[in-house]
Amino acid sequence: MRIIQYRGKDGARRVGTVSNDGNVRTIRGATNTYELAMEAIRKRQSIEGVIEERISDEKDLIEKITSDKRIHIPFHHPDPYHQFITGTGLSHLGSAAARNSMHTKLSEDESSMTDSMKMFKWGLDGGKPETAEIGTQAEWFYKGNGDWVVDPEAQLSWPTYALDGGEEVEIAGIYVVDEKCSVWRVGYALANEYADHVMEKQNYLYLAHSKLRHCSYGPELLIGELPDDVTGKARLLRSDNVIWEEDWLSGNKNMSHSIENLEHHHFKYTEFRRPGDVHIHFFGAATGSFTKNIETKDGDIFEIESETFGSPLRNTLSKKETRDEKITVKTL
Repeated sequence: MRIIQYRGKDGARRVGTVSNDGNVRTIRGATNTYELAMEAIRKRQSIEGVIEERISDEKDLIEKITSDKRIHIPFHHPDPYHQFITGTGLSHLGSAAARNSMHTKLSEDESSMTDSMKMFKWGLDGGKPETAEIGTQAEWFYKGNGDWVVDPEAQLSWPTYALDGGEEVEIAGIYVVDEKCSVWRVGYALANEYADHVMEKQNYLYLAHSKLRHCSYGPELLIGELPDDVTGKARLLRSDNVIWEEDWLSGNKNMSHSIENLEHHHFKYTEFRRPGDVHIHFFGAATGSFTKNIETKDGDIFEIESETFGSPLRNTLSKKETRDEKITVKTL
Protein backbone atom coordinates (compact mmCIF):
# COMPACT_ATOMS: atom_id res chain seq x y z
CA MET A 1 0.00 0.00 0.00
CA ARG A 2 1.14 3.54 -0.80
CA ILE A 3 -0.32 6.62 0.88
CA ILE A 4 0.11 10.39 0.61
CA GLN A 5 -0.65 13.55 2.55
CA TYR A 6 -2.17 16.28 0.41
CA ARG A 7 -4.65 19.11 0.20
CA GLY A 8 -7.99 18.52 -1.45
CA LYS A 9 -9.37 20.88 -4.06
CA ASP A 10 -11.04 22.73 -1.19
CA GLY A 11 -7.67 23.29 0.51
CA ALA A 12 -8.36 20.94 3.44
CA ARG A 13 -5.68 18.49 4.59
CA ARG A 14 -6.26 14.88 3.60
CA VAL A 15 -4.65 11.46 3.58
CA GLY A 16 -5.20 9.13 0.65
CA THR A 17 -4.21 5.79 -0.80
CA VAL A 18 -2.60 5.71 -4.25
CA SER A 19 -3.30 2.92 -6.74
CA ASN A 20 -1.01 1.87 -9.57
CA ASP A 21 -3.19 3.71 -12.09
CA GLY A 22 -2.67 7.00 -10.22
CA ASN A 23 -6.07 7.23 -8.57
CA VAL A 24 -6.13 8.61 -5.03
CA ARG A 25 -8.89 7.62 -2.62
CA THR A 26 -9.40 9.66 0.53
CA ILE A 27 -9.22 8.08 3.97
CA ARG A 28 -12.25 9.16 5.98
CA GLY A 29 -11.59 11.35 9.00
CA ALA A 30 -7.80 11.47 8.50
CA THR A 31 -5.91 14.73 8.13
CA ASN A 32 -2.41 13.34 8.72
CA THR A 33 -0.63 10.00 8.68
CA TYR A 34 0.87 10.47 12.16
CA GLU A 35 -2.57 10.16 13.73
CA LEU A 36 -3.26 7.01 11.70
CA ALA A 37 -0.01 5.43 12.90
CA MET A 38 -0.72 6.24 16.54
CA GLU A 39 -4.26 4.90 16.16
CA ALA A 40 -2.89 1.63 14.74
CA ILE A 41 -0.51 1.29 17.70
CA ARG A 42 -3.31 1.91 20.22
CA LYS A 43 -5.58 -0.61 18.50
CA ARG A 44 -2.76 -3.12 18.05
CA GLN A 45 -3.52 -3.25 14.35
CA SER A 46 -1.41 -2.71 11.28
CA ILE A 47 -1.64 0.79 9.83
CA GLU A 48 -2.76 -0.84 6.58
CA GLY A 49 -5.67 -2.45 8.43
CA VAL A 50 -6.72 0.86 9.99
CA ILE A 51 -6.61 2.57 6.59
CA GLU A 52 -8.56 -0.13 4.75
CA GLU A 53 -11.48 0.28 7.16
CA ARG A 54 -11.77 3.97 6.24
CA ILE A 55 -11.17 4.25 2.50
CA SER A 56 -13.89 6.43 0.98
CA ASP A 57 -15.26 6.86 -2.53
CA GLU A 58 -13.83 10.39 -2.80
CA LYS A 59 -11.21 10.40 -5.57
CA ASP A 60 -8.43 12.55 -6.94
CA LEU A 61 -5.46 11.99 -9.25
CA ILE A 62 -1.87 11.90 -7.99
CA GLU A 63 -0.63 13.58 -11.18
CA LYS A 64 -3.08 16.44 -10.68
CA ILE A 65 -2.22 16.75 -6.99
CA THR A 66 1.51 17.06 -7.71
CA SER A 67 1.11 19.39 -10.69
CA ASP A 68 -1.12 21.66 -8.58
CA LYS A 69 1.50 21.49 -5.79
CA ARG A 70 -1.09 20.20 -3.35
CA ILE A 71 1.24 17.42 -2.23
CA HIS A 72 2.99 17.25 1.15
CA ILE A 73 5.62 14.99 2.66
CA PRO A 74 3.87 11.69 3.41
CA PHE A 75 4.60 11.56 7.17
CA HIS A 76 5.56 14.12 9.79
CA HIS A 77 5.16 15.01 13.45
CA PRO A 78 2.73 17.90 14.06
CA ASP A 79 5.47 19.55 16.15
CA PRO A 80 8.65 19.83 14.05
CA TYR A 81 10.80 19.82 17.18
CA HIS A 82 9.73 16.23 17.83
CA GLN A 83 10.96 15.06 14.44
CA PHE A 84 14.56 13.93 13.96
CA ILE A 85 16.21 13.89 10.51
CA THR A 86 19.30 11.69 10.46
CA GLY A 87 21.20 9.49 8.06
CA THR A 88 23.86 6.92 7.35
CA GLY A 89 26.69 6.98 4.84
CA LEU A 90 29.10 4.48 3.25
CA SER A 91 26.29 1.92 3.27
CA HIS A 92 25.86 0.99 -0.42
CA LEU A 93 27.81 -1.32 -2.71
CA GLY A 94 27.27 0.74 -5.87
CA SER A 95 27.39 -0.49 -9.45
CA ALA A 96 29.31 -3.56 -10.56
CA ALA A 97 32.12 -1.36 -11.95
CA ALA A 98 32.30 0.61 -8.71
CA ARG A 99 32.42 -2.63 -6.73
CA ASN A 100 35.33 -3.98 -8.77
CA SER A 101 37.26 -0.75 -8.25
CA MET A 102 36.44 -0.79 -4.54
CA HIS A 103 37.57 -4.38 -4.07
CA THR A 104 40.95 -3.50 -5.61
CA LYS A 105 41.41 -0.76 -3.03
CA LEU A 106 40.18 -3.01 -0.22
CA SER A 107 42.93 -5.50 -0.98
CA GLU A 108 45.44 -2.98 0.35
CA ASP A 109 46.70 -3.06 3.93
CA GLU A 110 44.15 -1.35 6.21
CA SER A 111 46.81 0.94 7.68
CA SER A 112 47.19 2.64 4.27
CA MET A 113 43.44 3.19 3.76
CA THR A 114 41.59 6.44 4.26
CA ASP A 115 39.10 6.61 7.13
CA SER A 116 36.26 6.37 4.59
CA MET A 117 37.71 3.20 3.04
CA LYS A 118 38.21 1.67 6.47
CA MET A 119 34.58 2.30 7.39
CA PHE A 120 33.38 0.87 4.09
CA LYS A 121 35.50 -2.25 4.65
CA TRP A 122 34.15 -2.64 8.19
CA GLY A 123 30.64 -2.50 6.74
CA LEU A 124 31.44 -5.21 4.19
CA ASP A 125 32.97 -7.36 6.90
CA GLY A 126 30.35 -6.90 9.60
CA GLY A 127 27.41 -4.82 8.38
CA LYS A 128 25.08 -7.76 7.77
CA PRO A 129 25.21 -9.91 10.90
CA GLU A 130 23.04 -12.90 11.73
CA THR A 131 19.59 -11.95 13.04
CA ALA A 132 20.45 -12.21 16.74
CA GLU A 133 23.81 -10.48 16.45
CA ILE A 134 24.77 -6.81 16.41
CA GLY A 135 26.82 -5.72 13.43
CA THR A 136 29.38 -3.00 12.83
CA GLN A 137 28.07 0.54 13.19
CA ALA A 138 28.10 2.72 10.09
CA GLU A 139 28.86 6.38 9.58
CA TRP A 140 26.03 8.46 11.09
CA PHE A 141 25.02 12.12 10.82
CA TYR A 142 22.40 14.54 12.10
CA LYS A 143 20.54 16.59 9.51
CA GLY A 144 18.03 18.62 11.50
CA ASN A 145 14.47 18.56 12.76
CA GLY A 146 11.15 18.89 10.94
CA ASP A 147 11.90 22.50 10.00
CA TRP A 148 14.64 21.29 7.64
CA VAL A 149 12.19 19.39 5.44
CA VAL A 150 10.48 20.73 2.31
CA ASP A 151 7.55 19.16 0.49
CA PRO A 152 7.87 17.32 -2.82
CA GLU A 153 7.61 19.80 -5.74
CA ALA A 154 8.91 22.58 -3.43
CA GLN A 155 12.27 24.37 -3.50
CA LEU A 156 15.47 23.13 -1.90
CA SER A 157 17.40 26.17 -0.71
CA TRP A 158 21.06 26.76 -1.58
CA PRO A 159 22.03 29.12 1.28
CA THR A 160 24.66 31.80 0.80
CA TYR A 161 27.16 30.03 3.08
CA ALA A 162 26.97 26.86 0.97
CA LEU A 163 29.58 25.93 -1.63
CA ASP A 164 27.36 23.48 -3.49
CA GLY A 165 23.86 22.05 -3.56
CA GLY A 166 23.64 18.53 -4.86
CA GLU A 167 21.14 15.68 -4.71
CA GLU A 168 21.58 12.56 -2.59
CA VAL A 169 19.45 9.80 -4.10
CA GLU A 170 18.22 7.65 -1.24
CA ILE A 171 15.48 5.74 0.52
CA ALA A 172 14.36 6.94 3.94
CA GLY A 173 12.85 4.87 6.73
CA ILE A 174 9.90 6.47 8.54
CA TYR A 175 9.56 5.66 12.27
CA VAL A 176 7.44 6.58 15.28
CA VAL A 177 7.97 5.78 18.97
CA ASP A 178 5.05 4.59 21.10
CA GLU A 179 4.26 5.43 24.73
CA LYS A 180 6.29 2.42 25.95
CA CYS A 181 9.38 3.60 24.03
CA SER A 182 9.10 0.87 21.40
CA VAL A 183 10.03 1.89 17.86
CA TRP A 184 7.68 1.20 14.94
CA ARG A 185 8.62 1.45 11.28
CA VAL A 186 5.69 3.02 9.46
CA GLY A 187 7.18 2.59 5.99
CA TYR A 188 9.66 3.86 3.44
CA ALA A 189 9.87 6.78 1.00
CA LEU A 190 11.99 8.05 -1.85
CA ALA A 191 14.30 10.73 -0.51
CA ASN A 192 16.63 13.52 -1.60
CA GLU A 193 18.97 14.03 1.32
CA TYR A 194 20.59 17.02 -0.48
CA ALA A 195 24.02 18.06 0.74
CA ASP A 196 27.05 20.29 0.12
CA HIS A 197 29.58 17.99 -1.57
CA VAL A 198 32.17 20.71 -2.25
CA MET A 199 32.34 21.62 1.43
CA GLU A 200 32.64 17.96 2.42
CA LYS A 201 35.40 17.41 -0.15
CA GLN A 202 37.50 20.24 1.32
CA ASN A 203 37.92 18.22 4.48
CA TYR A 204 35.98 15.18 5.70
CA LEU A 205 35.65 16.82 9.11
CA TYR A 206 33.31 19.30 7.41
CA LEU A 207 30.82 16.46 6.86
CA ALA A 208 28.61 17.61 9.74
CA HIS A 209 28.40 21.14 8.29
CA SER A 210 27.73 19.85 4.77
CA LYS A 211 24.68 17.87 5.94
CA LEU A 212 22.89 20.79 7.62
CA ARG A 213 20.74 21.55 4.60
CA HIS A 214 17.14 21.12 3.54
CA CYS A 215 15.90 17.71 2.38
CA SER A 216 12.74 16.16 0.98
CA TYR A 217 11.07 12.76 0.92
CA GLY A 218 7.98 11.23 -0.68
CA PRO A 219 5.65 11.98 -2.29
CA GLU A 220 4.35 8.49 -1.52
CA LEU A 221 4.88 6.44 1.63
CA LEU A 222 5.32 2.71 1.00
CA ILE A 223 3.73 0.72 3.81
CA GLY A 224 4.95 -2.83 4.37
CA GLU A 225 8.22 -4.56 3.57
CA LEU A 226 10.83 -3.00 1.30
CA PRO A 227 11.97 -5.25 -1.58
CA ASP A 228 15.56 -6.44 -1.19
CA ASP A 229 16.37 -5.07 -4.65
CA VAL A 230 15.13 -1.53 -5.36
CA THR A 231 16.08 0.15 -8.63
CA GLY A 232 15.20 3.41 -10.30
CA LYS A 233 16.50 6.43 -12.17
CA ALA A 234 17.73 9.81 -11.01
CA ARG A 235 18.10 12.84 -13.23
CA LEU A 236 18.93 16.53 -13.21
CA LEU A 237 16.95 18.85 -15.48
CA ARG A 238 17.97 22.34 -16.57
CA SER A 239 15.65 24.43 -18.74
CA ASP A 240 13.62 21.28 -19.50
CA ASN A 241 16.75 19.45 -20.70
CA VAL A 242 18.11 16.36 -18.94
CA ILE A 243 21.78 17.14 -18.25
CA TRP A 244 22.43 14.06 -16.11
CA GLU A 245 20.64 10.74 -15.71
CA GLU A 246 21.74 7.56 -14.03
CA ASP A 247 20.32 4.31 -12.69
CA TRP A 248 20.33 3.94 -8.92
CA LEU A 249 19.84 0.97 -6.63
CA SER A 250 19.16 0.30 -2.98
CA GLY A 251 17.60 -2.30 -0.70
CA ASN A 252 19.41 -4.90 1.38
CA LYS A 253 20.73 -6.74 -1.67
CA ASN A 254 22.68 -3.65 -2.75
CA MET A 255 23.91 -2.46 0.64
CA SER A 256 26.98 -3.23 2.73
CA HIS A 257 24.93 -2.75 5.91
CA SER A 258 21.52 -4.31 6.36
CA ILE A 259 18.71 -1.87 7.05
CA GLU A 260 18.06 -3.70 10.33
CA ASN A 261 21.67 -3.07 11.39
CA LEU A 262 21.38 0.63 10.57
CA GLU A 263 18.14 0.81 12.54
CA HIS A 264 19.73 -0.82 15.59
CA HIS A 265 22.66 1.59 15.66
CA HIS A 266 20.34 4.59 15.44
CA PHE A 267 17.77 3.52 18.01
CA LYS A 268 20.27 2.00 20.48
CA TYR A 269 20.45 5.51 21.96
CA THR A 270 17.79 5.81 24.67
CA GLU A 271 17.26 9.46 23.80
CA PHE A 272 16.07 8.42 20.33
CA ARG A 273 13.30 6.30 21.84
CA ARG A 274 11.23 9.11 23.33
CA PRO A 275 7.44 8.52 23.27
CA GLY A 276 5.66 10.21 20.36
CA ASP A 277 8.77 11.26 18.45
CA VAL A 278 9.14 10.76 14.70
CA HIS A 279 12.42 9.76 13.04
CA ILE A 280 13.22 10.07 9.34
CA HIS A 281 16.41 8.13 8.69
CA PHE A 282 18.22 8.23 5.33
CA PHE A 283 19.90 4.95 4.38
CA GLY A 284 22.66 6.34 2.18
CA ALA A 285 23.27 7.11 -1.48
CA ALA A 286 24.79 5.08 -4.28
CA THR A 287 24.91 7.71 -7.02
CA GLY A 288 24.75 11.45 -7.70
CA SER A 289 25.47 14.09 -10.33
CA PHE A 290 28.38 15.46 -8.26
CA THR A 291 30.33 12.26 -8.92
CA LYS A 292 30.23 13.20 -12.63
CA ASN A 293 31.62 16.69 -11.89
CA ILE A 294 28.32 18.42 -12.67
CA GLU A 295 27.82 21.78 -10.99
CA THR A 296 24.19 22.46 -10.11
CA LYS A 297 22.63 25.88 -10.79
CA ASP A 298 19.70 27.93 -9.59
CA GLY A 299 16.49 26.56 -11.10
CA ASP A 300 17.77 23.02 -11.69
CA ILE A 301 15.22 20.29 -10.99
CA PHE A 302 16.14 17.09 -9.14
CA GLU A 303 14.02 14.07 -10.04
CA ILE A 304 14.19 10.65 -8.39
CA GLU A 305 11.95 7.77 -9.40
CA SER A 306 11.40 4.09 -8.75
CA GLU A 307 8.51 1.87 -9.74
CA THR A 308 8.48 0.57 -6.17
CA PHE A 309 7.44 4.00 -4.86
CA GLY A 310 4.98 5.16 -7.50
CA SER A 311 5.28 8.89 -8.21
CA PRO A 312 8.71 10.52 -8.63
CA LEU A 313 10.18 12.91 -6.08
CA ARG A 314 10.88 16.31 -7.63
CA ASN A 315 12.39 19.47 -6.14
CA THR A 316 13.74 22.67 -7.64
CA LEU A 317 17.05 24.19 -6.52
CA SER A 318 16.76 27.79 -5.31
CA LYS A 319 20.03 29.67 -4.87
CA LYS A 320 20.11 32.72 -2.64
CA GLU A 321 22.25 35.60 -3.86
CA THR A 322 22.13 37.97 -0.88
CA ARG A 323 25.20 38.16 1.31
CA ASP A 324 25.15 36.73 4.81
CA GLU A 325 25.42 39.11 7.72
CA LYS A 326 27.71 38.10 10.53
CA ILE A 327 25.80 36.63 13.46
CA THR A 328 26.53 38.53 16.67
CA VAL A 329 25.74 36.82 19.95
CA LYS A 330 24.64 39.26 22.63
CA THR A 331 25.52 39.04 26.31
CA LEU A 332 22.74 39.08 28.90
